[in-house]
Amino acid sequence: MKKSLVALAALAVAGVASAQSSVTLFGVVDASISSYSSTSRDLNGATLANPFYQNQGSVKVSRRELANSGYNSSRLGFRGTEDLGGGLAASFWLEAPIKNDDGSEGVATFNRRSTVSLSGGFGEVRLGRDYSPTFWNDTVFDPFGTNGVGTNLIHTANAEFGRPTRASNTIGYFLPPNLGGFYGQLQYGFHEKTKYSPGLATPDVANNSRAGRNIAGRFGYANGPLDVAIAYGSSTVGDQFYIGTTTKVNTLNLGASYDFGPVKLFGEVSRSKNKVDYEVTPLFTGGRADTDLTGYLLGVTVPVGAGLIRASYSRVKYDFNEVQSPFFPAEADPKASKLALGYVHNLSKRTALYATVARVSNKNGAALTVGGPAFINTGVFTPKNSTGYDFGIRHAF
Repeated sequence: MKKSLVALAALAVAGVASAQSSVTLFGVVDASISSYSSTSRDLNGATLANPFYQNQGSVKVSRRELANSGYNSSRLGFRGTEDLGGGLAASFWLEAPIKNDDGSEGVATFNRRSTVSLSGGFGEVRLGRDYSPTFWNDTVFDPFGTNGVGTNLIHTANAEFGRPTRASNTIGYFLPPNLGGFYGQLQYGFHEKTKYSPGLATPDVANNSRAGRNIAGRFGYANGPLDVAIAYGSSTVGDQFYIGTTTKVNTLNLGASYDFGPVKLFGEVSRSKNKVDYEVTPLFTGGRADTDLTGYLLGVTVPVGAGLIRASYSRVKYDFNEVQSPFFPAEADPKASKLALGYVHNLSKRTALYATVARVSNKNGAALTVGGPAFINTGVFTPKNSTGYDFGIRHAF
């Protein structure tokens, strides 16, 4: 009997030891000399009420720095996979942001990605903090990968709008990779707020009831030179329990790319809505009107020997849905456009030199920048143009 138990134990140990597993250390160290400059102007002039008004011209804020993540986001990560047999595999991914320009941020958090998953013929179930599906379209179909001064305005404006780049506390499902080019994912993020019964016991504190919940999905097709995907997400960004309001950001975007060989084209269209749901709509005001954000991106990359030319044009427009009135006409909707141009020279598969220049033009009160300091934005000065550049080196390992 004892010999049998010993034999079974030996077999169990041998089975565990034979299970194939691997752990990988990986990362990116990216440093750049970056410059940012944003100009605001006084657009006011003399009026009947103030005929002697002195226009104050323009003001500018600027900054030059040794930055990080101009081409790829600097990071340090650990990932591993264990073959469980029968086509099953367990894996983990822990990825931390790092600031290699001053060393002020290292492996203190894994808030870039922290997931554990189980995969097989059914696909993959992934738990933890991960990219939101709608962000994937912003970065995959951007020639600049949403990094540095070249980042497209769709992503910049949506980030300020409240749409998450990453979602925490999520359960995700990914389709298996053997579907003839079709791919997709679904994601649900818990808000993890405490519920009280009766509801009147809920503390009177903002955003303590539903904020943080995220529901999203992305489906696409990639085969040969073509890649196209559509994504939708709804994120609860705020709530007031006693007032009875819930604020959500709903985003729908569609992106595509096609590689012709000598040139690769990119495109994306996006529409987001920042809306407030009322349990009881205010009687006289009708509540706050929804704010819409629409945008599009056109981009291109051109291989040149060991290098790659990158260019993009993006444009966004805000709509506050103000009620038109002959006595109080609605103000013009804010909008902005951006032109970015860059070059990457690959010294090897892991090391590259890069340069990017970009310019944002704002109209009607929009205040989007290429990065760096915010505009001077007062009752006198209105944000106008923002320019910047990155010159840097990226090493991946």
